[in-house]
Amino acid sequence: MPKLILCLLLCLTSLASLAQTDTALEAHVMKLSEELRCLVCQNQSIAESQAELAQDLRRQVREMLAAGKSDDEVRSFMVERYGDFVLYEPPVKRSTLLLWLGPAVLLLGALGAFLWRLRSRRQEQAEVPDAAALEKARALLAEQDTKG
Repeated sequence: MPKLILCLLLCLTSLASLAQTDTALEAHVMKLSEELRCLVCQNQSIAESQAELAQDLRRQVREMLAAGKSDDEVRSFMVERYGDFVLYEPPVKRSTLLLWLGPAVLLLGALGAFLWRLRSRRQEQAEVPDAAALEKARALLAEQDTKG
């Protein structure tokens, strides 16, 4: 009887450790999956997406991590297969410069257009009418005063 109890305890202990390992692996899979873009949804990570491709990619990530691959190896595999677009933070290189600099260029362009418009508006307001236009305006005002 004591052997049976000992065997039962060992089985329960191994099941508990297996469940802990699965939980740790799942947490690791989800953490890494949050860094990878769903190629179908494009605005969600593969951790958030319920698309069939995202589920397949999560399964691949899980299998690779369970096989002992590092996070960098998994990322490299995904980039080789799907390109830099699969990463939420692609590396800075010649082909991704537009992704990194595009928002700054757009912001500077908008700021430049705003300043140019402000400057041209000030110039329009600063223009002084010539003497003939002033005399004509005075005559119109005087005419209005006599009528009213």
